[in-house]
Amino acid sequence: MSSQALINYSLYLADNTLILAQRNAEWCGHGPILEQDIALTNISLDLLGQSRSFYQYAATLINEANPSATPVSEDSLAFRRDVYDFKNILITELPNGDWGNTILRQFFFSAYQFLLYQQMKQSSDATLAAIAEKSLKEVTYHLRWSSEWVIRLGDGTEESHDRMTSAVENLWSFTGEVFEAAPFEKDAVEAGFGIDPASLKSAWLEKVTEIFTEATLAVPPSGWMQTGGKTGKHSEYLGFILAEMQFLQRAYPDASW
Repeated sequence: MSSQALINYSLYLADNTLILAQRNAEWCGHGPILEQDIALTNISLDLLGQSRSFYQYAATLINEANPSATPVSEDSLAFRRDVYDFKNILITELPNGDWGNTILRQFFFSAYQFLLYQQMKQSSDATLAAIAEKSLKEVTYHLRWSSEWVIRLGDGTEESHDRMTSAVENLWSFTGEVFEAAPFEKDAVEAGFGIDPASLKSAWLEKVTEIFTEATLAVPPSGWMQTGGKTGKHSEYLGFILAEMQFLQRAYPDASW
């Protein structure tokens, strides 16, 4: 069980960062100012690099577990899997909306990633620990950058404050999914290399409350949360993302530069 749990856990981590990288990359050339356009594009590249590391590890594990099967690679895991095979949380696949909506989504995700990688760098699995330790430096910047923008927009003009309030309303119900353990996360925790997502919730909410207070934004009360992404039950938006992202590989299988 531990081998399959490690594969699924690695794919979950890879899918999250790949899909959010793809969404953020849609801002390339369309950011409000050049410097921030470049900043968000670089964050997309950081997330893409993290997804590559996790996909490469998952591919190695799959090939070792099935030596007689057709080998898989990071590319086949990213470009040949269908919607229902992806394990990313729903918030990563939502449309960008305006700049405030994109910023808030990044802040919510980075606050989670920061806490996750802090614990994961102590994982009993050496590869996961190494990826987490390397990526933590990037995520620290992502969290600082997105936090500053949440504050800047929330405590800015009347319009920017209203837009951030709207973004909170749009995204809040998608934040709870990350802290609900999927079966593969429970297996990972039981096997000793995974992190219980529920253990991160209190610190995540504390960070969100800290930034929201400075941004003059209200933290919504606890309530019903969207779920399903971790178990392959996605919104219609993921299908459109994959249709664009996977087109070349599906149209020209095994094509290479």
